[in-house]
Amino acid sequence: MQPEGYLVENRIVVWNIDSSRRLYSRGYFGKPMGIPKPKGIEFESPLVLDLIESYYLMQHNELVVRAGPRQMVSTRRIKAICRKVYSDFDRKYIVFQDLRDRGYVVSPGIKFGCDFAVYERGPGIDHAPYLIEVYKRKDLVTATGLVLAGRLATTVKKQFILAVPNLNKKNVVYVGFEWWRA
Repeated sequence: MQPEGYLVENRIVVWNIDSSRRLYSRGYFGKPMGIPKPKGIEFESPLVLDLIESYYLMQHNELVVRAGPRQMVSTRRIKAICRKVYSDFDRKYIVFQDLRDRGYVVSPGIKFGCDFAVYERGPGIDHAPYLIEVYKRKDLVTATGLVLAGRLATTVKKQFILAVPNLNKKNVVYVGFEWWRA
């Protein structure tokens, strides 16, 4: 049986503790409510999922979303909500999906001023070594913007990466930057 989540504003809450643990153990999806840095899956708390994670899990038949006890929420509706909440959702989702499908753990990068923070193994196990910003192919990348992103990434000991998804081909080109100190 698939875990059930409930739509609460712009988040999905998995109230069942066993389902919460199962989803979290499958790739660090979501965050246990009230636990900033969980150690393992032995938490006694509901799981809070971002919409983009929920959409990904729904696409992979790993989550059912409800708006109430008897009201199912379709994948199409979650995608429509995502498009309202996230600017340029379709591009960001291709990057999220690509990274997840490659085995990375992808978290919101808001505290670093970027789209995603990416872990190789998972939060609590390692630090996110990558900060990802999603760009359109025709976006202007300024030297000032690169320096700002690079300085931030270097300060928090992470590599800054531009992700440029192709919506038609559903693939992503990544450009990584490293700063050296003289």
